[in-house]
Amino acid sequence: MNVASLLRIKGNTIVSVLPETPLMELVATIASRRIGAVLVCDAAGDLAGIVSERDVVKALAAKGPELATVAARDVMTENVTTVTTATTINDAMELMDRGYFRHLPVLDDGVLVGIISVRDVVRARIERHVEENESLISYINNRA
Repeated sequence: MNVASLLRIKGNTIVSVLPETPLMELVATIASRRIGAVLVCDAAGDLAGIVSERDVVKALAAKGPELATVAARDVMTENVTTVTTATTINDAMELMDRGYFRHLPVLDDGVLVGIISVRDVVRARIERHVEENESLISYINNRA
């Protein structure tokens, strides 16, 4: 299974903010949408960075009450690891594990087309294992 298949199943909704978006507004978006990260895109819609819950906690530890005056650009990860729609689920999981992050923006010919999370990848792998297990059971039952 590849990322394109995963996006067909989960959808390709992208939640993003501009770099100048106040961090508190971004935090409200994370909380209200029940997501773990928000993409930061420039006015042209190009990926500029990502802000995860972990980035917010780090900023809170560093800036404390000053956090109310911080913008997304001040805490975002700029060099974002991305995948393409052709990336396999196994490769995506390996990237997340190696990089210690839980979200991967998806690009198709350099255009942002979605985002996947470790939860999406794990769910897809579990579904695949369930299907394989059911096929094996069916095969065994039909041979008996």
